[in-house]
Amino acid sequence: MAITQAELPTSGAGTVAGTRKGPSRRSVHAAGKVAANLVLVVIGLAFLVPLLWVVTTSVAEGQTLRVQWPEHFTGANFANVATTDILFRPLLNGLILCGGGTLVTVVVAILAAYPLSRYKSRLKRPFLLTILFTTGLPITAIMIPVYAMFTQLNLIDQMWSATVFMGSTALPFGIWLMKNFMDGVPVELEEVAWTDGASSMATLRRIVLPLMWPGVIVVTIFTFIGMWGNFFVPFILLIDPNQLPASVSIFTFFDPQHGGVQYGQLAAFSIFYCIPVAVLYLVMSRRLSGSFALGGALKG
Repeated sequence: MAITQAELPTSGAGTVAGTRKGPSRRSVHAAGKVAANLVLVVIGLAFLVPLLWVVTTSVAEGQTLRVQWPEHFTGANFANVATTDILFRPLLNGLILCGGGTLVTVVVAILAAYPLSRYKSRLKRPFLLTILFTTGLPITAIMIPVYAMFTQLNLIDQMWSATVFMGSTALPFGIWLMKNFMDGVPVELEEVAWTDGASSMATLRRIVLPLMWPGVIVVTIFTFIGMWGNFFVPFILLIDPNQLPASVSIFTFFDPQHGGVQYGQLAAFSIFYCIPVAVLYLVMSRRLSGSFALGGALKG
């Protein structure tokens, strides 16, 4: 039987027409991608402008707070800063202070995270909640009693005591992260070693740590960076100028008694100040990628 054109269903045509009116998935996805890229560009510029100021000011004469191309290039700012008293001793003090504090944090965090990850206890949850609370506690809230305690114990202006205290302030964050990384290591691997007579410390050293090495690297990087930029703690606990780290000695460039802010030397010092963190990140990132490969191979 012949079917006329008037009897043909029109729902399909209506559907096609309806889809043409609304935006397609591809166009919506493209618009969302463009919007996301614009947001990332704005955020990137917000970080790039201060860095541009540091770079241009470090090689310019008479630079101000404005970001502009230098009219006259000079290396005098770097030459004036690169001295023992201004640069090298503060950087060495910072490496001793922050490196020692990072070592204390990582070692104690590993030893504290192991029982929290492997053993069951009624006090584990309250302890973890306490750690989580202390991660958000501002350091300024405890510095007054700490300063009073350090004064009574004659620990003021002692590099080792400031190092231990800075390491202890980073412990809550380190323990919390280390425990989460340690939870990803299967307990069954340790049980096999336990049946062979290995102790808990032996399994921690030979089985758990190699598999969670990326977590140790992450905690090390974050802890060192947090200590490297800490101004308040060494400023309070250290008095001798020969023991001050670079995070505190950079404040001398803002002294109005010596001609106001020395923007050129401040920018040059800031570039030197960023080098240890950049080197640590580059070295650790190589170990980090290799550790992920090693962890996957061992787990397989």
